Amino acid sequence: MQRPARALGRRPHEVVVNGLQKSLVASLRLAGTRFAVERAGGLEAGRPALFVSNHQSMFDIPILGAILAPHYLKFVSKRELARRWIPSISYNLRRGGNALIDRNDRAEALEAIRKLGAEEVAGRGVSASIFPEGTRARGGVLGPFRPQGTFALMAAAPDAPVVPVAIDNSWRLLRHGLRPVPFGTRVRVFIGSPIERSPGEDAGAVVAAAQQQIQDVLAHWRTNEGEG
Repeated sequence: MQRPARALGRRPHEVVVNGLQKSLVASLRLAGTRFAVERAGGLEAGRPALFVSNHQSMFDIPILGAILAPHYLKFVSKRELARRWIPSISYNLRRGGNALIDRNDRAEALEAIRKLGAEEVAGRGVSASIFPEGTRARGGVLGPFRPQGTFALMAAAPDAPVVPVAIDNSWRLLRHGLRPVPFGTRVRVFIGSPIERSPGEDAGAVVAAAQQQIQDVLAHWRTNEGEG
């Protein structure tokens, strides 16, 4: 469906990709996965934004893509994922305006991220998501942020607010390597309030504020794990 949709233009392709992501989340629901989504509010639907999130699982991408579908999310992804011919996913990574990076080539990676910010967020009015940890925290422990890519994205899209996103327990979906997806896993997602931008801002302080909010939400959830 992506191929004929892409022939009609970028937005038809993005609508199909949103449907793909929602179908993947629906399949997780069929496997007993429960989703609890909290929103702090303050961000209009569809407003271009930079979603800064922790990263626990490959499922984070369709989960965030489905929850934030009105924003037509683009992602920063490892280049090799676009070359593995993962059904539907690899095609979208290659053709959908995402930033594909080689983590061994820092200069090229930063340029791909800048292009994402300039052409997609600032140029087309869609949103981007970045995982500043740089890799998955497989056991759910928040890793240190490597903010250079986030700084590059922010510089290329200076009018887009930064929105902290926390996701937890998605790592549990891969405990058995998909053989099978554990039944009854509860995945929690928090979409924070937008951190507005200003000329001459301290980018490090903005990223630090997003990181602190993610840490605080994860700590709160884990302290109150037995509730709800």
